[in-house]
Amino acid sequence: MKYSPKEMQTLLDKNAFSFKKKFGQNFIIDENIIDSLLKNIELTQDTMVIEVGPGAGSLTYKLAQYAKKVLCYEIDTSLKEVLEKNLAPYSNIDIIYDDFLKRDLHKDLENYSFDRLYVVANLPYYITTPILVKFIEEKVPAEKMVFMVQKEVGDRFKAKPKTKDYGSLTVYLNYYFDVRKVIQVSKHVFLPKPNVDSIVIEFKRKDKLLPLKNSELFFKLVRDAFVQKRKTIKNNLKEYDLEKIEKVLKQYTFSLTSRAEELPLEVFVEIANTLS
Repeated sequence: MKYSPKEMQTLLDKNAFSFKKKFGQNFIIDENIIDSLLKNIELTQDTMVIEVGPGAGSLTYKLAQYAKKVLCYEIDTSLKEVLEKNLAPYSNIDIIYDDFLKRDLHKDLENYSFDRLYVVANLPYYITTPILVKFIEEKVPAEKMVFMVQKEVGDRFKAKPKTKDYGSLTVYLNYYFDVRKVIQVSKHVFLPKPNVDSIVIEFKRKDKLLPLKNSELFFKLVRDAFVQKRKTIKNNLKEYDLEKIEKVLKQYTFSLTSRAEELPLEVFVEIANTLS
């Protein structure tokens, strides 16, 4: 496969492919960035990889060199001939042409045997969170998920308390995963070039989760706490038992006048367990 914008565009033109805004398509065409990504996520030959949205196969081509199996989901059927051409050297790639969000992942995975499962994807902004939530809610046994996303989105995923990017999604994801930045990616390595830079974020599943008495209550509490970010805990959580909440907050040197963005994960967990 040739990692050249000119050759990629020529191949796309030959197959009468046109980029579709509704799918947020930006294909990575820099081999060095892909090699750097794979080097940093410790992919091994006993690993099966799920890739969501292979596009023209730039990342898929490299994944197939390192992984036991690569299972791709591509919603755009007009990419079929392009992918067949680019990925022809490899027999360890399966592509399902369907809407990933509508798939029964456990049923799909029944057809494969693997020791480790990773998820790797270059994701457009509009679908990043739904894909993450799908993997979590369907309890897909992925050890790691590695997503290339718009930088501002990635900043929210890895944000720390007391920063402007820290929000309910941050807390939600950090409950399940250790989240870290892998590499930053310039907008100039994509075809077509997007308006903003990207970032690669790794989500490594935690071996042990903090115990929750009621997970539904916990996640609702977190959402409610951030519903109006500039308001205090007292204002956002006034429908809850504020007396119990205040006791927990004091243990961690916070108060009802603190804001949700100040509270680390463990404080939210203890508040939820106290209210359960």
